[in-house]
Amino acid sequence: MSSKRKVAIIGAGLQAGRRLPPIVEDANYELALVVDRQLERAERLAKGSRADVDTDWRSATRRADIDALLVLTYPDSHAEISIAALEAGKDVLCEKPLCFSVEEGRAMTQAAKDAGRVLKCGFNHRHHPAVAHARRLFEQGAIGRPAFGRGRYGIAGRKGITQEWRSDPKIAPGGQLMEQGVHLVDLFRWFLGDMTHVTGMMSTTMWPIEPLEDNGFLLMKNAAGVVASVHASLTQWINLFDFEIYGEKGSLRVEGLGASYGVEKLVFSQHDPSGPFAYQTTEYRGGDVSWKAEWAEFVRAIAERSEPIGSGTDGLRAMEIVTAAYAASRSGQTVVVGA
Repeated sequence: MSSKRKVAIIGAGLQAGRRLPPIVEDANYELALVVDRQLERAERLAKGSRADVDTDWRSATRRADIDALLVLTYPDSHAEISIAALEAGKDVLCEKPLCFSVEEGRAMTQAAKDAGRVLKCGFNHRHHPAVAHARRLFEQGAIGRPAFGRGRYGIAGRKGITQEWRSDPKIAPGGQLMEQGVHLVDLFRWFLGDMTHVTGMMSTTMWPIEPLEDNGFLLMKNAAGVVASVHASLTQWINLFDFEIYGEKGSLRVEGLGASYGVEKLVFSQHDPSGPFAYQTTEYRGGDVSWKAEWAEFVRAIAERSEPIGSGTDGLRAMEIVTAAYAASRSGQTVVVGA
């Protein structure tokens, strides 16, 4: 009998294909169950393994041998599945956005606390090597006291996008700001801490996905008065990822994520008011290692019974900020987060 810990994947779509390889490569874990509403998709993902397949996610919560669940379904089902799994004693990695509403997110984090289990949100961008390197430099004080942050993240909308679940407001809790922009919101929280004030403006000018937005603009401020901006776009005709933190002594900038976003780079500069502009650029070539690094972080948190980097609480806080930006866009007023 295998002594490996057993994992169930709920939702056998695109994200499952990205998250499966690190499990297969882990000497201490094995895939035991794949669940998808379309049985053929579950069978396709499980092919080559000894994993069972099913169309009912409850089969995973009923099985005593399942130790951890990856919830990779649409956002409208994240809370129901995750809470049931946590209450059944399973550790959970739930894809972003954490759930459909802030209220659901609070219920999820409370369920994890009550059960004493790990709840991780799928914030793989924290584990991109350029972002992780930038974080280390920031913690070391390389750029000093933060001054401001600026982030842009965009893709080109594709033919048929109006038929995708991401364009259905009954399934998706927001448009492009919640879909891609939430990653930047999370990164700014990681570097700058909790935000106190949020404002935003949304527009839908190209893709007929109302009431969801194809461009979302957000401004947020922390208790120290540091402001960060986020623009998430579905009309970015050349894919773009750009994350910047400026401080009193210099700046950190992450450009690209590999593949269609271009070579992943960290540009580090130190401010010299009397000298020439100087930059140190590090390029991270090769495949996307963030999925493997995030799985390793999830496993570490389980082993140590500790909060993971990119926890359920982090997922909730990011949702609170984006939700506040939506409220600000509707009212034209700045929103005090948590008020």
